[in-house]
Formats: sequence, C-alpha cells, structure tokens
Amino acid sequence: MGRKPLPDHLKVLQGTARPDRMNADAPDAPQGVSEPPEWLNTRAAELFQQVSAILDGIGLASPVDVASLALLASRLEEVEATSAVLDDLGRTYVTEGPSGQLFRPRPEIAMRNESMRHTQSLLAEFGLTPAARSKVKAGPPPQENPFAALDRI
Repeated sequence: MGRKPLPDHLKVLQGTARPDRMNADAPDAPQGVSEPPEWLNTRAAELFQQVSAILDGIGLASPVDVASLALLASRLEEVEATSAVLDDLGRTYVTEGPSGQLFRPRPEIAMRNESMRHTQSLLAEFGLTPAARSKVKAGPPPQENPFAALDRI
C-alpha cells in the first residue's frame, strides 16, 4: 500500500505544490470549529474541544472533520482510562497455573496499546505530530501593511 495523497493545502504549505500534483476539483473545507457529538462522554468531549482549539490555532480546523476529530478524542480518552486502570491495579495480575502462581499481563495493556496506535495515526492525519509538522512549511505571519492607515484618511 502506497502513501496517502496529501491534501492540496498541505502541498502549498510544504512548498511542493505543482499544477500536475494539485486536484483542481477538490472541495474546499470550510474553516471553523464544531461542537463535539453527543455520543462522546464528558472527558472525550473536553479533549475534542482542546484538539479543536489547537487545530483552529494553526488554521486547520474545519467542521467537516467532526467525525475524525471525535474518533481522535474518543481514543485519547481510552488511553487515559486504560492508563488509570493500570496505575491503580498494576501491569500484571497473579493467576494459578499447574506449576503454581503465574504472573500475566493485564488485558488493559493490549487495549491501551491499540488505542495509542490508533491515536498516533489520527494525530498524524491532523498534522499534530512532530514528524507531520516537519513536513509543513509555515510561512512568516503576514505583516501589517504600513500604508493601510492612509486608506482611512
């Protein structure tokens, strides 16, 4: 399986935009944040709003991404929940085997690992990992036009 195609706006930010690499028919996503879906629990909804604010701050927030963002928030909450269980109960449990006591890893370890893998993938989709950000070239912030005040005269 090859690389996923980059959205055109990321190609522009990276400086790799070329007419033959751009999709002129790609729909433009509206800018802005949205409310978390009702199905998210309270903590996941808080995480949804936190990540939405981060995306808005870097100019990548769009209400059309609500489902993907909800999945990310839900997975982040799962990582927190399974980590809390492991902090409380430890990473292993003791069971009786034919030769005596056996130490086994808690099932929450596998659950947390799967949540972390999926979270990492979703973070990269949103450009929220160091590697994903390193691929994007953000230009300097726009400078205020010193002659703009003359228009008001």
